[in-house]
Amino acid sequence: MPLLARSIQTPLHIDVRRGAVADLGRILADGRISAGGDVAVVVGPGLGEQVVNLIRPTLGSADIYTTAGGTLDAALELAAKLRARHYDAVVGIGGGTTIDTAKYAANRWGLPMISVATSLANDGIASPVASLVNDGIKGSYGVHIPFGVIVDLDFVDNGPDRVNRGGVGDVISNISALADWELARQVRGEPVDGLAASLARMGAEAMLTMPGDMSDDAFVTVLAESLISSGLAMAVCGSSRPASGGCHEIMHAIDSLFPGTGSHGELAGLGALFCTFLRGDERRLGQMSECLARHQLPRLPADVGLDDEQFVEAVLFAPRTRPDRYTILEHLAMTHDEISGKLAEYAEAIR
Repeated sequence: MPLLARSIQTPLHIDVRRGAVADLGRILADGRISAGGDVAVVVGPGLGEQVVNLIRPTLGSADIYTTAGGTLDAALELAAKLRARHYDAVVGIGGGTTIDTAKYAANRWGLPMISVATSLANDGIASPVASLVNDGIKGSYGVHIPFGVIVDLDFVDNGPDRVNRGGVGDVISNISALADWELARQVRGEPVDGLAASLARMGAEAMLTMPGDMSDDAFVTVLAESLISSGLAMAVCGSSRPASGGCHEIMHAIDSLFPGTGSHGELAGLGALFCTFLRGDERRLGQMSECLARHQLPRLPADVGLDDEQFVEAVLFAPRTRPDRYTILEHLAMTHDEISGKLAEYAEAIR
């Protein structure tokens, strides 16, 4: 008997709109996640008082936890605090580091996690992956996909424009990641999940051609939905493969060697553009370069404060960040001098 269908994990609730945080209690009750509001709400520094004032009228029983986030130690510390009493769910409200910290801590005790994004920096808002720093290296940890994904456009609107624009870079990097996945299929016989690839590609293609910017609700909504679609692609696949290739290897390498130079999305977009050049795909290179330029995102190492030698060092180091992954970087296996030569050609090609 052939298998005619398959089951996949997806959030029970997805809501992208203004005023979502203030409506959180009703959303949790309507979604049968928490009828009484007995939830742990995790917020990042700077958001605490504003969030508390908004949610108290509908979530009077909630406990508020503040976390600096971003590290495995912070996630483990939060997980220990969650044992204080019984919770129906954990609600992470904030940017990527806060949400990833809440994801990991909730997963430790098998608690449902609700992702409430106040920025659109990357696709972690809906993915079954928590990106956390451990011993100076950012790693990806498998967790349960969020039971709910909520994006409050009021918070996004008031957030740093540069942070939100970075999400565009993360979304279009899927194009490069999918090309790497196809390369691995051709060279090593790695299976490609067509549904996961389709979900990752849809959002990326939408971002390439979507008019508008972060001041336009229609554009921001498509960006949010594209990031969610990317997260669902990872859930379908069971790994970050549909949205992470050589682009993210370069991003993780820069994060490790030269921390603080650029955001996740900025570096992913830059890495994707360079990897697309290495493939010799001129059509895609032009499309992606134009999109990044339109949204004032980095296209050259200097745009994130790196000199050429630092970028070459990062590309040389990049395959070590994902030893099990086959991308254009592993395929070409370039030496220091070869990378330096390609970088010079790349800079000429996109100017």
